[in-house]
Amino acid sequence: MTKLNDLHDNPGARKSRVRVGRGIGSGVGKTGGRGQKGQKSRSGVSIKGFEGGQMPLHMRLPKRGFNNIFRKDYAEVNLGTLQAAVDSGKLSGTGVIDAQVLLDAGVITHDRDGVRLLGKGVLTAALNLKLAGASVAAKAAVEAAGGSLELPAPKPEPLSRDEQKAARAVAREAKAAALKAAK
Repeated sequence: MTKLNDLHDNPGARKSRVRVGRGIGSGVGKTGGRGQKGQKSRSGVSIKGFEGGQMPLHMRLPKRGFNNIFRKDYAEVNLGTLQAAVDSGKLSGTGVIDAQVLLDAGVITHDRDGVRLLGKGVLTAALNLKLAGASVAAKAAVEAAGGSLELPAPKPEPLSRDEQKAARAVAREAKAAALKAAK
């Protein structure tokens, strides 16, 4: 039985820090573990990528690609994953299944910008799904199993230049008529 006055760490559990540059007897004196002289032995070195004044490699290579910061990041679920969750009892086949239900059941870990259904695997249960997106194959498989899939309405197509011009003309005429009626 250990007593309060006998409590101690295991041997090697606490290691004291090495004080470098404190004499040759310490084993890390003089150069302090930095090797010999030169730029890398001094502080404030930014030598990575510097090629002696020559244009560095990362600047000589062409830029490529584009990173869209507005891109949607969907949590993806396959048909087989849904069927496995129904078979194991995590999901019930009744009621509307949306992102929150999938999150509570542990089918997904984050709902991100919504859940997108993909067509990998086989779905036999008739499920009523309300998701942010689905592939064509997944939509066909859900409907073939006797279920339904509700997706958000697609965004309307932007107006062409001629349509924008016509809309502005109509707005100008309406404004002029309102001013005339006010007089």
